[in-house]
Amino acid sequence: MSIALSEQEILRRESLQQLRALGINPYPPEEYKVTAFAQEITDNFGKFPETYKSVTIAGRIMSRNIMGSASFAKLQDSTGRIQIYLKRDDICPGDDKTLYNTVFKKLLDIGDYIGIKGYVFLTQTGEISVHVQEMTLLSKSLKPLPVVKREEDGTIHDAFTDPEQRYRQRYVDLTVNPDFKQIFIKRSKVISSMRDYFNKQGWLEVETPILQPVHGGAAARPFVTHHNTLDMPLFLRIANELYLKRLIVAGFDGVYEFGKMFRNEGMDRTHNPEFTSMEIYVAYKDYNWMMAMVEECLETVTRAVHGIPVVQVGGNEINFAGPYEKLSMYNSILKYTGIDVSAMDEAALRSTCAELGIEVNDTMGKGKLIDEIFGAKVEANLIQPTYITDYPIEMTPLAKKHRTTDGLVERFELFVNGKEIANAYSELNDPIDQRERLEEQLILAGRGDDEAMAMDDDFLRALEYGMPPTSGLGIGIDRFVMLMTNQSTIQEVLFFPQMRPEKKAKVVTADDFINIGVPAEWVPVLNKMGFNTVEELKAANPNKVFNDLGGMRKKLKLDITMPVKEVVMAWFV
Repeated sequence: MSIALSEQEILRRESLQQLRALGINPYPPEEYKVTAFAQEITDNFGKFPETYKSVTIAGRIMSRNIMGSASFAKLQDSTGRIQIYLKRDDICPGDDKTLYNTVFKKLLDIGDYIGIKGYVFLTQTGEISVHVQEMTLLSKSLKPLPVVKREEDGTIHDAFTDPEQRYRQRYVDLTVNPDFKQIFIKRSKVISSMRDYFNKQGWLEVETPILQPVHGGAAARPFVTHHNTLDMPLFLRIANELYLKRLIVAGFDGVYEFGKMFRNEGMDRTHNPEFTSMEIYVAYKDYNWMMAMVEECLETVTRAVHGIPVVQVGGNEINFAGPYEKLSMYNSILKYTGIDVSAMDEAALRSTCAELGIEVNDTMGKGKLIDEIFGAKVEANLIQPTYITDYPIEMTPLAKKHRTTDGLVERFELFVNGKEIANAYSELNDPIDQRERLEEQLILAGRGDDEAMAMDDDFLRALEYGMPPTSGLGIGIDRFVMLMTNQSTIQEVLFFPQMRPEKKAKVVTADDFINIGVPAEWVPVLNKMGFNTVEELKAANPNKVFNDLGGMRKKLKLDITMPVKEVVMAWFV
């Protein structure tokens, strides 16, 4: 298959071949032992200069300033950038100056990985730098990086900011925008500190199936696949809840899992079809205990990430130190709409939705209608951490009935900055009640609700063996990380968010140019001039193209016949 290359890409491939001709492997297999990092040197050289008399570092060339027999460059490793100083006679102590004069000056490019050995010193302007004594090419870059210019005062020009490109080419994004790495470093800290908190309580981290025969544990549309050997449908899990509860039945007092969930639903600023969730189940507890645990856990995690329990999210300061405000589902709707929905039947709820301008459909039952009202009129008001408690039984088929109020279940959701980040129950452990509730879900599915829960007979069988009183919790890790890093879209906290299929550029062959009259030997020359498609050529100025062809013939010392002007003009007809 023919690949259309830019002039820069063609030149880099030519450099690659020249490097090989010089006996230099542009992709050497050997380990390169690094002894220091850019940030470490910058932080510690002033205090411990003797430590850095001999260092080995590696990274990408991000800029160069070539000045005859000496040059400066900026090298970027995983921790930051540092200036390096190369002197021809130092890296080429003998008569052969090829490594400097040819390799460094002509065949290396911005984006190439090199390793250097040398010593750290201060330049006359006071900049910490590495004086290079040895240089090794570690990887030749064949595509040019976007040129992002940074001034001394921090001003950035030509920034790589297009979200479509950044999310699709995260490898480029994090190279030219290294500050964004902090988002993912904090993400890792969120998960590790939460895991540490659970482990200190003596709870066990486990793994449960991702491919499941029944899509249970949540109300969501699943992804469906097929197992060829077993000749049966399987579902990417929408939740891991039912398997974790099976482990409570098995006798574990506390189990938790960080894992990927998959929901075949819409994509927006807070939803990705593949997302990370943490779910935990603890025996002999209820949802009141779980509220206290969540407050302690999230404050602990926030302090681990930021040093304090307060984070800035947009224009709001969010305080994760408890206690958090508590509102029942019905009271929250009453507070923000002035409407008491607690005694309404399905018909009255539909009428209320119509009055409030909330769009609904015939598949929605009573619980879904209440949820629509809450989502449209309440959620956005919940800025500080707030528990919404005591949900209608129709909304939560896996939670235990409320101990004092008929028609409700013992459930809470934690909302922060207008979004739900946690969901918890006093778990239903009555197998007969659980079966009846799942049968009600089957009725909703029959009405066309493709988010209704499926019947899971094996889970019901497990409950029949007996499950102790249990409280369970799920936390949306991606949304929580958004809060911890002050990001407004979920895509910013995922390394590789789901994207629409990339629109591929048309692959052009030499025949496309030949068909409009370009001689075959001149097609590579046009490519070098930046014309990778016939459309690009036809959009150019014919007279300029003709003049440039002559210039390229001379520059490249081509022994081919120059087309006459009339022939070139015919290409543009």
